[in-house]
Amino acid sequence: MPNGETSVATVRIWNETVSNLTLMALGSSAPEILLSVIEVCGHGFESGELGPGTIVGSAAFNMFVIIGICVWVIPDGESRKIKHLRVFFVTAFWSIFAYIWLYIILSVITPGVVEVWEALVTLLYFPVCVLLAWIADRRLLFYKYMSKRYRPDKRHGIVVEMEGEMTPKGMEGMIMEGKFPPHGGAVGPAENCQEGANNTATAVTTLPNSNSTTIAVENTKELDESRKEVIRILKDLKQKYPDKELDQLVELANYYALLHQQKSRAFYRVQATRMMIGAGNVLKKHAADHAKKTATTGEGEEGVGEDDDSATCSRLAFESAHYQCMENCGVLTLAVVCQGGAGENTFYVDYRTEDGSANAGSDYEYGEGTVVFKPGETRKEIQVGIIDDDIFEEDEHFFVRLLNLRVGDAEGMFESDEAGAAPKGRLVEPLVATVTILDDDHAGIFTFSERLVRISESVGTMEVTVVRNSGARGTVILPYHTEAGSAKGGGEDYEDVRGELEFVNDQTIQTIQVRIIDDEEYEKHENFFIMLDEPRWLKRGISALLLNQEDPDGQMSAEEEEARRIAEMGKPILGEHSRLEVVIEESYEFKSTVDKLIKKTNLALVIGTHSWREQFVEAVTVSAGGDEEDDNGREERSPSCVDYVMHFVTVFWKVLFACVPPTEYWNGWACFIVSISVIGLLTAVIGDLASHFGCTVGLKDSVTAVVFVALGTSLPDTFASKVAATQDQYADACVGNVTGSNAVNVFLGIGIAWSVAAIYWEVQGKQFRVDPGSLAFSVTLFTIFAFICMGVLLFRRRPSIGGELGGARIPRLLTSLLFVSLWLLYILFSSLEAYCHIEGF
Repeated sequence: MPNGETSVATVRIWNETVSNLTLMALGSSAPEILLSVIEVCGHGFESGELGPGTIVGSAAFNMFVIIGICVWVIPDGESRKIKHLRVFFVTAFWSIFAYIWLYIILSVITPGVVEVWEALVTLLYFPVCVLLAWIADRRLLFYKYMSKRYRPDKRHGIVVEMEGEMTPKGMEGMIMEGKFPPHGGAVGPAENCQEGANNTATAVTTLPNSNSTTIAVENTKELDESRKEVIRILKDLKQKYPDKELDQLVELANYYALLHQQKSRAFYRVQATRMMIGAGNVLKKHAADHAKKTATTGEGEEGVGEDDDSATCSRLAFESAHYQCMENCGVLTLAVVCQGGAGENTFYVDYRTEDGSANAGSDYEYGEGTVVFKPGETRKEIQVGIIDDDIFEEDEHFFVRLLNLRVGDAEGMFESDEAGAAPKGRLVEPLVATVTILDDDHAGIFTFSERLVRISESVGTMEVTVVRNSGARGTVILPYHTEAGSAKGGGEDYEDVRGELEFVNDQTIQTIQVRIIDDEEYEKHENFFIMLDEPRWLKRGISALLLNQEDPDGQMSAEEEEARRIAEMGKPILGEHSRLEVVIEESYEFKSTVDKLIKKTNLALVIGTHSWREQFVEAVTVSAGGDEEDDNGREERSPSCVDYVMHFVTVFWKVLFACVPPTEYWNGWACFIVSISVIGLLTAVIGDLASHFGCTVGLKDSVTAVVFVALGTSLPDTFASKVAATQDQYADACVGNVTGSNAVNVFLGIGIAWSVAAIYWEVQGKQFRVDPGSLAFSVTLFTIFAFICMGVLLFRRRPSIGGELGGARIPRLLTSLLFVSLWLLYILFSSLEAYCHIEGF
C-alpha cells in the first residue's frame, strides 16, 4: 500500500459458475448421485428404479415446486430477474437436453440396452456442460462477437461492457460532459476534455474489436462491485445513525455487507439447513462473535503506549524549523525549547549561524554562543541582527545550528558520562533553523509555494497559502478564482470561489479557502485549478507620485525617467506558480475502512470453522433462527421453542457431522472428501430404508423414488432457494442453480452408475439392460413440462411483470399454482403409468 502497510486479501480462485456446477453439485446433489451409484453396485450391477427415479423426481420437484415457491415468497411489488442470462440459457438447455438424451438412448438408439459408449458420452456431457457455462460466463469465443453495450468506467478511464438492462444513474450525460476518454486513456485536465468528447465515437467503435481491455477490467469487476456495495452501506448507516462512533458503524456495516452480499448456492443451503435444525442464523452469530472479539481485543490494547524515555531524558531543539523576517526588522528572535526530563540538570548547547544564499556581514550579522537551561527552564531565545539595504534582490536565507550539548548538575557543574547509563538529555530535530530574509524594497512576487497539491476528499475546507516573495512594500490586491478540471464545481466536487486577497505593507502570507465535497468514493483522482490574476498595487508615497505623474507636454526629464523606471521595477508581479493544480483523492481513512470491511465480508470465513472444538460447541448449542431483515439484526435473540425442538431432534446428526475435519484443514479438501464419504454411507442406508418403506406401504420403487425419496433429497434445496429468493437482488441463486443441478444429476448420477455397469457387463461379454418403461415415460413427461416452465419464466421477464420471480399478486399466484400443478400432474401420471393404468413406452 502507499503508506508502506502490508495488506492481505482473500480472493476467489474458482470461477463461481464452475464451482457451482462441480464442487457444489457434488456436495448438494451427492445423495441423488450416490444413491444411483450405490444401487447399481449393490445389486450386482443390475439397473434399479430407485436411483434414476429419484434423479428424475428430484429434477421435477426442483423445476416446478422450488421455482413456484420462489415466485410466491417475493414481497408484494418486488421482482427478481436473472442477471447472467447467458449462463442460465446454457444450464437450462443442458437440464432439458439431459433428459431428452436419456429418452434417446433408452428408447431410440438401442431400446432397453445401454452400451458403453452411450454411458461414457452421458458422463462426458458433464465437463462439456461446465466448459460451455464457463465460456458463457467469461464471454469467450463467439460471445465476444455478440451485441454489447458499453459505459465509461470512472476508475479505469476506459470503456467496459455493462451487465443488466438499465443504464446506471448518471451515466447518460457522461459522454456529453467529456468524461469519455480518448482511446482508453485516463481523464486529464480540463483542456483535454473537449478532445475526449470528440474522440468518443472512435473509442466506442474500435474497442469491441479488441477484447483485452474488457478482460483486464473483468478481473477487478467483482471486487469493485463489493467495494461499491460496502461504500453504499456505510453512507446509508451514517445517515441512519449519525450519533454512532466509527467503530460501531463499521460493525454494523460488516453485518449488512454480509447480509446483502451476493451469495452462492452453497451458502444459502448451509444457512437454510442450520436455521432449520436450531443451529441459528450464521450471519448473526458471526457478527455477534466478531463484535465480542473486537471488544475484548480493544480492552486488551487499551492503555498500551509507546515505551520512551521522555520522563528521564530532556530533548532540546528549535521551537520551529523555519523563520521569516523582513529586511528592515533589525533583529530576529529564535526560540530554543527543552522538553521532558526530570528537570534536575543544567544543559549547555552551543549555536552558530551559517551562510546560505544570504551572507554574513552584508545580509545578517554573524553570531555564535551558548544557550544555558537551568533546572526548570524550558525556553530560551537567540537573537540575530538583520542588515537592511535599498537594493532590489531575491529573498535570501541563512541557517542557525544547535550543536555540542553538555549536561551539568543542578549547580551547573559538568557531569562525566557513566558507561551504560541512560542519557539525561539529547538534541532532537529540528537542530537547524532556516531563516528567510524577505526583501522589502519591492512590492512583491506573488505565487503559490508549489505547482500541484494533493488533498483528501474528506479534508472539508482546504487552505491554500499564497506567498509574497522578493519584497513586501505597500498594499497589494490579488484577485483569484477557481477553474474546473475533471472535478466539477458548483457543489459537485468542490465549491467555486472567487475573490481578492489584500496584502498590507510587510505582509507576506495569505490563505485561500476552498470547500471540498466529500462524496466518499473508494478511489478518486480528479483535479481543478486555483488561478491568481494580475495583482493591483495601491500605490502610495513617491512611487505613486512617479507612476502617476505625467508632464502636460508629454516630456519627462532624464532624472524623472530613471526614477519612474526604478518605480516600475518595484511593481507587484505574479511568480512562477500562479496556477495551482489541486488533485482530489480518496480519503485514506475511508479507503482503509472499506478495505477492512471487504476482508471481513468473506462468506467463507462466516460458514467455515477453525477447529474440532468449535464444531462440537456449535453442535450442542441452541441458537435462534428467524429473519435477518431487522434493524438490530446483528444482535442475537433468544432461541424459540421451535429452535429447541429442532435442536433435540437433530442433535445426533449435528454431533456426527461435527466429526468432519474443519474447513481450514488442507484448504477445505479434507472437509469435502470426508463429507462426501459420510453422505455416501448414509445414502446407502437411506436407499435400503426407502425400498423397505415402499414394500411396507405397497408402493413400487419407481413411485417411492419419484415422490418420497426425491422430496427428501430436495427439501434442503427448497429452504435454501427460498432464502436466496428473498435475500438476493437477482434470481440467479435460486432459478439458475436449479437448472444446473438438474443437468449435473443426470450426467454424474446416471452417467457414473451406468458407465460402471456397462463396462462391467462388457467385460463379462454381456449387455447392460435397462427397462425403458417407467423411466422413459417419466423423462418424456418431465421434458414436456420443463419446456412449459421455461416458457413461462421467459414470458415473466416482460416489463408488465418485472422478472422471473415476484411481481404483482395475481401473476405471482397464477405462476405458483401453475408450477405446483405441473408437479402434481407429473406425480399423478408417473404413478398411473407405474401401475399400468395408462400405457407407457
